[in-house]
Amino acid sequence: MEVLYLTMFITVIIAIIFLFLFFVNVKKGQYDDLESPAVRMLFDDELVKPKKKQKEEKNKETSENKKDSSSVN
Repeated sequence: MEVLYLTMFITVIIAIIFLFLFFVNVKKGQYDDLESPAVRMLFDDELVKPKKKQKEEKNKETSENKKDSSSVN
């Protein structure tokens, strides 16, 4: 019977620890938004493509500017 009391006491202590950790994480905002991270993962590839296009456009503009400046001289 003593073992039963001991295991119940340990179980209650573990439950209190988990409850405390849960409240700490809720206060930090861990569970605020559950949908966005899953959806954001699907759109990562599309966000990378425009950056490459912007870099290519900038490179073209700079190369055109260099050509224009060299043709003026």
